[in-house]
Amino acid sequence: MKHCIRTTIALISLLPLGLLAQQSSVTVSGTIKDKATKEALPFVNVVVKSATDSSLVSGTITDEAGLFTFSEIKPGDYLLEASFIGFNKYANPLFVGSNSDYFDLGVLLLEENVQQLSEVVVTAEQGAVSGKMDKKTYSLEDNVSQSGGSVLQSMLNLPGVTTQDGKVQLRGNDQVMILIDGKQTAITGFGNQNGLENLPASAVNKIEIINNPSAKFDANGNAGIINIILNKEDQNGFNGKVGLTAGLGALWVRKENLPNIRPQYQNTPKVNPSLSANYRKNKVNLFLQADNLYTETLNKNEFVTRTYNDGTVIRQQLKRNRNTNFFSSKAGLDWFISEHNSLTVSGLFSRESIMDRGDQPFFNEDLSERLRLWQFLEDEVLTAAMASAAYEHKFRQPGHRLDIGFNYTFDREDEKYFFDNTLPDYTSKESFALIADQRVADFNVDYIRPLKHGRLESGIKFRRRTIPTDMQFFPGFNSPLDPDADGKATYKETIPAVYGNYTYQSRKLEAEIGLRVEYVKLQYEVDPNHNTYSSDGYDYFQPFPNARVTYNLNGRNKLSAFFNRRVDRPDEVDIRIFPKYDDAEIIKVGNPALQPQFTNAFELGYKNVWEKGYYYAAAYHRVTDGAITRISTTVPGSNLIYTIFQNVNNSYNTGLEMALSQDLSEKISVNMNVNAYHNQIDAFTVVNQYPVENTFSSGQQEIVSGNIKLNAVFRFSGNFDAQITAIYLAPDIIPQGTIDSRFSLDAGMKKGIQQGKGELFLNATDLLNTMVIRKEIDGNDFSYTSTDYYETQVVRIGYSYKF
Repeated sequence: MKHCIRTTIALISLLPLGLLAQQSSVTVSGTIKDKATKEALPFVNVVVKSATDSSLVSGTITDEAGLFTFSEIKPGDYLLEASFIGFNKYANPLFVGSNSDYFDLGVLLLEENVQQLSEVVVTAEQGAVSGKMDKKTYSLEDNVSQSGGSVLQSMLNLPGVTTQDGKVQLRGNDQVMILIDGKQTAITGFGNQNGLENLPASAVNKIEIINNPSAKFDANGNAGIINIILNKEDQNGFNGKVGLTAGLGALWVRKENLPNIRPQYQNTPKVNPSLSANYRKNKVNLFLQADNLYTETLNKNEFVTRTYNDGTVIRQQLKRNRNTNFFSSKAGLDWFISEHNSLTVSGLFSRESIMDRGDQPFFNEDLSERLRLWQFLEDEVLTAAMASAAYEHKFRQPGHRLDIGFNYTFDREDEKYFFDNTLPDYTSKESFALIADQRVADFNVDYIRPLKHGRLESGIKFRRRTIPTDMQFFPGFNSPLDPDADGKATYKETIPAVYGNYTYQSRKLEAEIGLRVEYVKLQYEVDPNHNTYSSDGYDYFQPFPNARVTYNLNGRNKLSAFFNRRVDRPDEVDIRIFPKYDDAEIIKVGNPALQPQFTNAFELGYKNVWEKGYYYAAAYHRVTDGAITRISTTVPGSNLIYTIFQNVNNSYNTGLEMALSQDLSEKISVNMNVNAYHNQIDAFTVVNQYPVENTFSSGQQEIVSGNIKLNAVFRFSGNFDAQITAIYLAPDIIPQGTIDSRFSLDAGMKKGIQQGKGELFLNATDLLNTMVIRKEIDGNDFSYTSTDYYETQVVRIGYSYKF
């Protein structure tokens, strides 16, 4: 009941708020026939006029089939007129709304006697923060203060987006599905997100944040979807863009190492060359996007104090000096077979090599005795390749089309760790090696039909995904490595799905309803010699509905309500049975008995636009059944901590997101995003199976948290722009604990040169060096605090040139 009260209060508080509706255009089409004979009428004059002064907006004539088409019609009120010798003039109001890129007026009949037809309603899709309030779109060219690094870094100042442990969060939730050009890929993950901290931002054109996805999208990811749209040129002739970015990070030591370990990385270099090009002639367009991001980073510098109930205190540090090289490329061709048929064939290839040199000393409370020194070298290579074919058939009516696609992905995770385990009396050599090959085949058919008052979408999708893994441990004497927990395992996932989605719009009311039905079968085959786990899996046949209702209060105000049901399926790494020893005494392990978590999401949004700004708000409430989280426990006779994924009880996320943007003058604009939410996890009891069965219970956890982001943009003469970004993240709950507040200040500037073809930029992240991660964790017989002084301050300079 109290959750309902909180939600009601949040919804009431929305009433004075608003949001920008960025206007776009729509393609309007129809067919004109003789009412008596039903024959098509060619060469009919058709015009669109302004409803206010009858001025001409656009005009055309029908073709031999009676078809007419208008492009680039802006949302608003118009008059539609058609005239032809021997027929009476046709004239009717025309309303262009905000719900679809295309609109089919259907058949318009001309007759001798004038007869008023019903009012015509046309819908159009709106960009930036869309008119439906289900999506926000951001160009990375406008993100001056964060440009030149990785995609993860570029997302830091986007509204509603935060990052934690290398993952993106939407409204405080990391269950986000990441797409590249509308598809899941091995680069960013088919289940859990990954790779964003190394994917170069130079490869990206824009980013879409979809908080309320329609049934067209996969049901995975309860927090929403982030769609990363890569650069792609399609102009006639030879065109493109070349760029080079360089930077330095870790400019000084924020906290000195514990005694007698290797130095931290300082003045770490970053280099990012990039190329985007295309050649188009006649019916063929060849395109290429290639980027290489080389970075050296102080990836982790975490100081931990563990306190046990028996009085034992252990102080430790985990330092990672990381060298990463990430190469990504996409190439292909568009073949415009005819006016109505096209085929795109493309390939996506990436290779990420990671070399970590880590030190982890363990001391007693006063640092007088070193208990262990765990040093390691990680050598990891991640290789991914995806081949795609996409066929599009356009029917005669604009926007009426059939899409057929097939994607095949192969990627390999080749990871090796080599350890020196130094104890007070001896030193031993340890190592492990992992090979995981992922193969994914996706087939989809999508059909889109514009209607008189909206749009109909339907389609099918089929996925087959397999991941065989082979982990081998090579422990030394008195090693933390568990030699009986290695072996082989195979992940097999099959997902057929079908969906339908219908949108409707009139002058005052918009509606959308959709349903996606998925069958999922997951099999996880475990090596029979594993000392703890055995083969497991799950299957379900579930509906995932979505609904939206929007009421247009007037030309500048809209109110929308949403409902979504979504799922988070455990990914292969979540159920992977092999312990991971990048931390010698806080050990991560998967759980093959993990089940999907299901979420019902409710949202109410409101927007208003004025001449030089906007104000936006959305109240949301999410209820998750069987929430997935990591649980940390110990076992009798050992101080080692094991963190294992478990399904716990229900969790709740209720919040309010607001955005304000205002042009203070022609040279200065500001925008602010505020997100406040209440997170709660109900009390639960779970049983961890590894390394031996142990039970953990927790009381209810809850906290009010949020974040504030402020951007100021300055436009000077001479094509010179500057940006300052301030980010504050409030304390929040994490599994079994809390994370403290964080703050950063970023700044950047850019200048157009060479008649607008060239651009120079300079930026710096975390200018004040204040972004530090502090956590507190409580276990069954222990607690620990951690502070991570990882690299956050980076200065970059870059140049790009369009040709």
